[in-house]
Amino acid sequence: MNAIVADRGQVTIPKPLREKMGIRPSTVLSFSIKHGALIAVKTVKEDPVNAVMGCLKTDLSSDELMVELRGAP
Repeated sequence: MNAIVADRGQVTIPKPLREKMGIRPSTVLSFSIKHGALIAVKTVKEDPVNAVMGCLKTDLSSDELMVELRGAP
């Protein structure tokens, strides 16, 4: 598949490739060059839960922590 670079440097990614790769409006692509080839990689946003996972320093289980925060059921 081919695409033409527009005057402003824009390229339309062919629809079959967008569909196969799950590229939708607002998808962020990261570009690099490897062995003379332009590489575009879909950047996956980090899950906010995973970003803070393990930052709470406690020996309590999640159930014990919930009881402590909310009180006994």
